[in-house]
Amino acid sequence: MSLYDDAVLVLKGYEGQGELCQVYLDHLAAHPDGMWKACHAGHVTASALVIDPERGRVLLTLHRKLRMWLQMGGHCEPGDPTLAAAALREAAEESGIAGLTLLPGGPVRLDRHPIPAPCHWHFDVQYAVLAPPGAVHEISDESLDLRWFAYDEVAGVADESVGRLLEATLARL
Repeated sequence: MSLYDDAVLVLKGYEGQGELCQVYLDHLAAHPDGMWKACHAGHVTASALVIDPERGRVLLTLHRKLRMWLQMGGHCEPGDPTLAAAALREAAEESGIAGLTLLPGGPVRLDRHPIPAPCHWHFDVQYAVLAPPGAVHEISDESLDLRWFAYDEVAGVADESVGRLLEATLARL
């Protein structure tokens, strides 16, 4: 099964955000290349909110280009077998943490947001991952900083999209 096929199956099985989910499916139906950065009409991305083992904090990255505190995530790559695998890969690469595990139940939420030209949209499929006990993070080339934030600190440092992802993740936990 291709990554495109997996994305369609994941989105068809996603329960929630019905209207937005249909926008994602319509985009993929109209753009067979909609999984890849080269699709200038917009493309699917995969991200993951990293939760500490005690489930009281999240790890956010100060994104190098955007200069914003965000969850880990990014573009899908040809070697990604599934959207979940892409989110897990991105979280591990950007956090430097080995042994992350996906929170069961598939995506936590969807977030479509505009991006600078030449592209127009990121169709982000958002997951949550648990860090193992003793996890040590390491700043990647894509980050200016990585930091653990208590749940009640997130709204003060990150934008509303990260807050909505945290809310959805806490509901799943």
